[in-house]
Amino acid sequence: MLERVLSRQNLNRALERVERNKGSHGVDGMNVQNLRPYLHEHWASLRAQLESGTYQPQPVRRVEIPKPSGGKRKLGIPTVIDRFIQQAIAQTLSEVYDPTFSTKSFGFRPDKRAHDAVRQARGYIKEGCRWVVDIDLEKFFDKVNHDRLMRTISYRVDDPILLRLIRRYLQSGVMEKGLVSPNTEGTPQGGPLSPLLSNIVLDELDKELEERGLAFVRYADDCNIYVRSRRAGERIMESITTFIEKKLKLKVNKEKSAVDRPWRRTFLGFTFTNNIKQPKIRVSKQSIQRFKLRIRKLTSRKWSISMGDRIEKINRYLIGWMGYYQLAETTSVFKRIDGWLRRRLRMIRWKEWKKIKTKQKNLRKQGINEQQAWEWANSRLGYWRIAKSPILDRALDNRYWNNQGLKSLLLRYQSLRWT
Repeated sequence: MLERVLSRQNLNRALERVERNKGSHGVDGMNVQNLRPYLHEHWASLRAQLESGTYQPQPVRRVEIPKPSGGKRKLGIPTVIDRFIQQAIAQTLSEVYDPTFSTKSFGFRPDKRAHDAVRQARGYIKEGCRWVVDIDLEKFFDKVNHDRLMRTISYRVDDPILLRLIRRYLQSGVMEKGLVSPNTEGTPQGGPLSPLLSNIVLDELDKELEERGLAFVRYADDCNIYVRSRRAGERIMESITTFIEKKLKLKVNKEKSAVDRPWRRTFLGFTFTNNIKQPKIRVSKQSIQRFKLRIRKLTSRKWSISMGDRIEKINRYLIGWMGYYQLAETTSVFKRIDGWLRRRLRMIRWKEWKKIKTKQKNLRKQGINEQQAWEWANSRLGYWRIAKSPILDRALDNRYWNNQGLKSLLLRYQSLRWT
């Protein structure tokens, strides 16, 4: 199998993928732009090390990023050389494993994405499974048992050199603040191989759920099982927790796991309406809160930036956000967010005008009569309150912000749904 990993076609695909994904440097400081020239010069010796089984991966660089639910997520960034080799291994192993994975597993797989998982979940709810067993695995990527994982891989990969290389990647260590600490368990997030290894581990869970005939959806370590009653859900929660902890040697986070109604839980940033005949997909409250937190930073009155530059940055975020949340089927949320965002911008514009005469002059320019312009220019209301006033709403209306270049989530949502 190592020959397949090191085939020219596979290596070219891996190189193109790593270059396309870009990403940060590893512990050696080499960036993606330097990878191709490095391989041209050193590939012969690098290949010889891989074929002889003497290649030693470098430690990953520890990076912490904020989690949507709070706290920090630990990532391990491999060097670009190791990312390239891992990508080549992942592509070859995917050809072996992916065809055998469950159709209910959607995370990190070709031609599958989070939207497919959410649609599958809605399908179960529509069929009458109006209770969900929401299982949260505690620090899954940090808790994977290396020996158990390698034993599972060895059943399908009969190549001792490749198996040794995969184990070395698992145990390559983490560099943090200049010190390297060994890895005794877990698959550090950040490398191309980690998502596939996680699916290999959790495929056993999928197979167990399928054998029991359960309706489930899994995306990486997010697993939801849909049932028709709370009693059935509690029974399944107990037995599946035992299977995960005793058989898979993983830990279920009992505080975050629950048996509940699907519309009270969040799955991949979405939730659902409780309509019996036609449940709809909604943006979760937590997703909206994170959205507003980001927009508040972009519309901070303390941030001295031109309105044009500010709107450009906001638009960039809006387009990316809508690219994911266009799956939602409730237009009212996008209409409300549009109104809230425009109010944030009216507040900034009002502060920019500062002086009473400037406020009066600009209100007159926007079609407000002289008396009203004078009265509101002298108003003692705070910025946020006056941003919702009928007079400022009329002066800085939707057409005004359209002319400023601001994108509308509602209009973008409608155009995406129609195409």
